[in-house]
Amino acid sequence: MHVNRTPAEAAAVAAVTAAHSPAADGGESSEEPSHPGGAVPPPVVLYVPVRPCPVGFALRVFRTPLGVRTAVAFTTPGRLAACLGRHQPAVRLALPAVRALAAPLGVTLVSVDPQLTAPAVRPSPDGPAPAPLLPTLPG
Repeated sequence: MHVNRTPAEAAAVAAVTAAHSPAADGGESSEEPSHPGGAVPPPVVLYVPVRPCPVGFALRVFRTPLGVRTAVAFTTPGRLAACLGRHQPAVRLALPAVRALAAPLGVTLVSVDPQLTAPAVRPSPDGPAPAPLLPTLPG
């Protein structure tokens, strides 16, 4: 089975897989796979921001700088806190589970370890321009 991943997702999977390898845990690394069909990597655990809803929690959906809806996931709790704050509720899920939760919402993009970006200049192309941050001085 071939899985299409963005470069950021591929890097996150590689980083988490390397962190959970036997060599990283101080054990010996074997070149020979223990599984007859090849080495089966452990599922990658991601931290996914959620919001409270009447029946529990719901997946938070964001927008990319270009306005495309995306689910987000973080490889560590620290990265999630750095981007969204310490008190952001989150659940631990594997990437396929995040995709499965986002699909019914029409969201096909999952951004792994996104960086905080500035808000849009205008709420919408037809909306009013934001108020200036500094007062305009005469002259």
